[in-house]
Formats: sequence, structure tokens, C-alpha cells
Amino acid sequence: MLPHVLSLLSGAGMLALRRWTAGGVCQSKVRLDGKTVLITGANTGIGKETALDMAQRGARVILACRDTTKGHAAADDIRHRTGNGNVQVKKLDLASLQSVRALAKDIQENEQHLDILINNAGIMMCPKWKTEDGFEMQFGVNHLGHFLLTVCLLDLLKKSAPSRIVIVSSIAHKHGRIHFDDINLDKDYKSDKSYSQSKLANVLFCRELAARLQGTGVNVYCLHPGVINTELTRHLLPNWALKIVGTLLMMLIKTPQEGAQTTIFCAVDESLANVSGLYYSDCAPKTPAPHAQDDAAAKKLWDLSASMVSLAETQQSVG
Repeated sequence: MLPHVLSLLSGAGMLALRRWTAGGVCQSKVRLDGKTVLITGANTGIGKETALDMAQRGARVILACRDTTKGHAAADDIRHRTGNGNVQVKKLDLASLQSVRALAKDIQENEQHLDILINNAGIMMCPKWKTEDGFEMQFGVNHLGHFLLTVCLLDLLKKSAPSRIVIVSSIAHKHGRIHFDDINLDKDYKSDKSYSQSKLANVLFCRELAARLQGTGVNVYCLHPGVINTELTRHLLPNWALKIVGTLLMMLIKTPQEGAQTTIFCAVDESLANVSGLYYSDCAPKTPAPHAQDDAAAKKLWDLSASMVSLAETQQSVG
């Protein structure tokens, strides 16, 4: 009898734990008919789940992906599941400033408006790789590529106001520091150090961008999606360890659908219409780390980023 009771209690406890780790759910039922949404890295994981949700709401959805073969497969699946045929795929390699500029030019020339930009794509805990332009890969992809894409699309976003920019960051920003004297971490590269720096950069970018966009009708949000079972986490544990802790691990981390909820919330929830520059987790505002609220650091990062991507030249070339 006792083992049976303990088993039930254990099962109930695990169910309660699973519900807790699933986090918040976006409750908004708002429709997006006639709206255009661009999502980076939307061929898999929370990016694809976000794209699926946007398509279900009737939006024109643009999947901006490095791997367009996977992108087209994802788009076909989304069209089939939602009945929304207005799902497009565009090439975007965030590790190439040339690719970023090319996509921005394409969007500017071929889209009448852009209502929601979701900077979702990212790379996590990779070796010390470099981007096409010679930047450290995680900082280059997670921050610089999105920085350039966003700034290039600001005129269209302003024209489409009220519009939104959603930046997927991470709780890892709390452990980050912007190494202004060694931004590419050439002196001391560690994959976790690089990742945390890039995620802190996301939060600081959101803060500075929101300040610069005051009064334009373009709102900016950043967020921590949670710990999620996606391709980003596949290499964090060896296979034997995953087999041992696999069941428990699956109980403690979110599915991609659960992980996409805060992104969706920031993109559509009506309660955020007059809010900008804040940080969210589990579909609720949260307080980021103190060093992520440093306005001087945010301004300094903007200036450094603009210099690294030759922003003045880009702005001139894209008009």
C-alpha cells in the first residue's frame, strides 16, 4: 500500500513540477490579418513555433533563415497546419553583414510594411569561431547581425507604426559583461563567457533602442524564453548523460511551443501597447540584472556596434 501511495504522490509531484516549469502562456487572441511579421531563425525550435502562431493569427510571415532548405520545409509545414498560404522564406546569414544588408534591402524594396520584427535566431556555446567579417561568432550572430538588421529596417517599422521589435535574450545576461577592451574575446575566450556577453548585449540594445524610438510608435521588448529542448541544447551533455537524466530533464525544461510563449506575448499582447524597453520572462515583466540597466553602457555598446558594422555607410547605402 505504501509504495503505491508514494508512487501516486511522486506522479502528482512530477505533474505539478512539469506545469510549473512550462511557464506562462500568452492568452491574447488578437488577429494579425493584414500584418507582416519577420522572424529570424524561424525554421526550427521556438522560432518555428512563433511563426506557426503568427500564421494562425492570419499574418504574412517571413521566415529569415540561414538554411533555406530547412526554411522551406518549415514553411510548407506551417502552411499545411494553419491553412495560411502567405508564409515566405528569405535567406539570412547573421554571420555575414553582406547577407544582412541584402535581406534588409529586399524587405525595404518588396514589403509595403513591417509590423513585427522578431530577432530570434542565435548560436550558443560554440568554439571560438569567427564570422565572415572577422567578429567573434556568438557576439557577431546574437548581437551584431540583429543590430544591423534592425537599424536597417527602422524606417519601414516607423512607417508601419504601431509596430514592435522583439529581441530574444536569455537569463544568461545576468552573468555577462561587455568586454569593451576585448569585444571579440581574443585574450580570453570561453564559450559561456561569450554567450553571456552576447545576451547582455541583447538587453542593452533593447534599452538603448527603446530610448531612441520614443514617440515613433515602434515599441521594443526583450525576453528570456526559458530553458528549452531545442537544437541549441543538444551538445551540452554527452549521450550517456542524457540517457541517465533524460526523463527528469524533459520534466524540467520547456518544449519549443512552451518556450515560444513569451516571444508571442511580446509580439501581440494588447497590454504592452504603451510599453517599451522592458525585459520579460514567462509572459510577465521581470527585472534584468543591474548591469543590464546601465544607460551609459547601453549607449557605449550602441556606438561600438555602429562602428563595427559601419553603420553610417550602411545607412547611406540603404537610404
